[in-house]
Amino acid sequence: MNHTPTTDTTTTPAAVGLLAGKVAFITGASRGIGAAAARLFAQEGAQVLLAARTTDQLKAVTEDIRAAGGTAEYAACDLADGASIRAAVHHTLDRYGRLDVAFNNAATIVPPAPMDRVAEADLDHLYTVNLKGPWLAMTAEIAAIRATAGTGAIVNNSSIGSLIGNPALPAYGAMKRALNSLTESAAISYGPEGIRVNAIAPGTTLTDMMYMWDQHSPGIIDQYNTRTPLRRAAHPTEIAQAAAWLLSDRASYITGATLPVDGGMHT
Repeated sequence: MNHTPTTDTTTTPAAVGLLAGKVAFITGASRGIGAAAARLFAQEGAQVLLAARTTDQLKAVTEDIRAAGGTAEYAACDLADGASIRAAVHHTLDRYGRLDVAFNNAATIVPPAPMDRVAEADLDHLYTVNLKGPWLAMTAEIAAIRATAGTGAIVNNSSIGSLIGNPALPAYGAMKRALNSLTESAAISYGPEGIRVNAIAPGTTLTDMMYMWDQHSPGIIDQYNTRTPLRRAAHPTEIAQAAAWLLSDRASYITGATLPVDGGMHT
């Protein structure tokens, strides 16, 4: 089965930039959905700060954005290290003087297995990166938005696996479901200040993480495409488009939502 989306919106120009005039912070921005988001946000008018562990890849994406006429900087950031997260957010303020929006995209995965075969160390790693990491990032981002822009928006990258059970990735799904709860709580806490917090729940998306899973479990992409009404996987830019919209002023009355971006899989 063909895994390639029928459309790729990476070069489609926006009539009016969704994020014009905003400063955006993006974790996990060196590849996949995060890199697509960095390119798209810059194309939509934002000044972007890319954060991830892989400096070489961050530099390459940053240079691509600049070559296309965008404004971008990068900072090394490890979601397992709270000081590293705070330093990356502070670098955004040092470079641009403010923070308006943030996309907490970075995540990790462990080998697929039933719950009784997931190593305790893998569970701890998923907790540290996929739940504690976004918690720490949101704390730093909220403080930065509050101190500079005053109002803003945050989007957390969850997963369709947070909305439906997945026996192959039980711990991953559990952390993502907890992230949805954290998103809702933050939306309630910071809504009165004008800070919106939402999440997106991508379905099958053609990222390195998905290809790794397909190598471990051959045919899993095809299986999920069969279960998806649109009968295909998403391009990372399609997921980034949803995040950009939720971060933009066009979604100004939406907070506390977890938006499925899954081709109808969860329908």
